[in-house]
Amino acid sequence: MKSVMFKNIIFISLLFTFMQACAQNSNNKKAINLFKKNMKDTINLETNDSIATAVLGGGCFWCTEAQYLLLPGVVKVESGYAGGNTVNPTYKDICTGTTNHAEVIRITYNTKKLNYTQLLSAFWLAHDPTTLNKQGADEGTQYRSIILYNTMEEKEIAEKIIEKLNTENVYNTPVVTEVKELEIFYIAEDYHQNYYNNNKSQSYCAFVI
Repeated sequence: MKSVMFKNIIFISLLFTFMQACAQNSNNKKAINLFKKNMKDTINLETNDSIATAVLGGGCFWCTEAQYLLLPGVVKVESGYAGGNTVNPTYKDICTGTTNHAEVIRITYNTKKLNYTQLLSAFWLAHDPTTLNKQGADEGTQYRSIILYNTMEEKEIAEKIIEKLNTENVYNTPVVTEVKELEIFYIAEDYHQNYYNNNKSQSYCAFVI
């Protein structure tokens, strides 16, 4: 029991570091306080050690990838495209805004250290879920807020959280996050992977991420 409590404390401490990194995108004290409580209430480190994946989109994947790499329990983050209808899209295709794909990240995580509800708690802090097809200066359907679920359980969790956010008026304006079944994830070009850590001096990385 003491070991579990210690792990919980460590997790919360590391999560706070993640939340500080996300503060620029989600400067909402009400939201942050809600998710602090949510993370504490849902921590479960007694499940069997296993690996799962989740696909989420919250604007530019360079930004969300860099943030999720800080989250305890995350094993790997890959940037890519999903949610649309163009087969094997390229970044050039995505930028036209005609593919209906969003810039997304595929998160591989250890379910013994992080569960899906916790992963989504971080998602709501990593971007602004109330702006339609827009994050900061990035505009277009490729930058929309989207959750691509693998199972009906994940769908139910996502929809319940969105309902709670709207009912409690956490963001003062409605959450517009799309919840959609994942059909296929297309991994982005190599130069997009781990972009922030490989390009910290680039202007977008320095001033936005």
